[in-house]
Amino acid sequence: MEQAMRDFFLFLSKNKSMTKLAKKYGLRFGASRFVAGETIDKATNVIKELNKQGLCVTIDYLGEFVDNVAEANEMADHSIEAIKAIGREKLDSQLSLKMTSMGLDISDEAVMRNMRRILDAAKENNVFVTIDMEDYSRCQKTLDIFKQLKSEYDNVGTVIQAYLYRTVNDIEDLNQYHPNLRLVKGAYKESPEVAFPEKKDVDENFKKIIKMHLLNGNYTAVATHDDAIIEYTKQLVKEHNIPNDQFEFQMLYGIRTERQLELVKEGYKMRVYVPYGTDWYGYFMRRLAERPANVAFVLKGIFKK
Repeated sequence: MEQAMRDFFLFLSKNKSMTKLAKKYGLRFGASRFVAGETIDKATNVIKELNKQGLCVTIDYLGEFVDNVAEANEMADHSIEAIKAIGREKLDSQLSLKMTSMGLDISDEAVMRNMRRILDAAKENNVFVTIDMEDYSRCQKTLDIFKQLKSEYDNVGTVIQAYLYRTVNDIEDLNQYHPNLRLVKGAYKESPEVAFPEKKDVDENFKKIIKMHLLNGNYTAVATHDDAIIEYTKQLVKEHNIPNDQFEFQMLYGIRTERQLELVKEGYKMRVYVPYGTDWYGYFMRRLAERPANVAFVLKGIFKK
């Protein structure tokens, strides 16, 4: 039942008609728990409150299904606006983005132009940028572009997904770039031809790549809500005398808030992924797919008087 529910919400996340409806009617039905508002001003206020609690942030202007260069350029403009707000308000925040929203599926020229615009603005404002990983069909192209950008900029990292069979090889291949990587389990529905279908295998691979990347001496963001993975990371860094400034934990805005604050009190860097914008639907559906508890929360919000 849980897997069927996950598949259902992942299917809905790719529905363009539902995406358009969601944009039209705004943040409703519990989405505001996971999305910090539709404007940069609202997101900035959320970041300030999180920073006061000792939490770092990475901000992401949500966007999916960009079909033309004008839309891609507009999405890049929003990212630059966010970067300038981080610099202006002196926020403890980085920027995350999806390259499909920057023109990845349109042309190499469009996406590279927008990425360089963003990274130039980020360099000027001392902001680090993480390129989110998307589905498997875009994995290799994302890594190819990351390598090119990493040769030009120091303030850029990307994401590696533990559920893909190719991941260990990717960690080995990227090591020569000394990359700052966010390591995740993976949130897209993928074929068993390219991804581990069993959770236990994903978890083991996740632990493997965390260890590989940390022992390679590279900065590692362990993005998880799984206590077993968190405890594994704690024990690993203790065993190998890895300093706390070589890694951080990351979690999503609105999920396990108390645990986030506990990690801060324990002396770990804890970064919260804070999305905002009008194109929140796909992101929201993937959050519902990840945990049944999220669905229960939303249903409670809908029927609450």
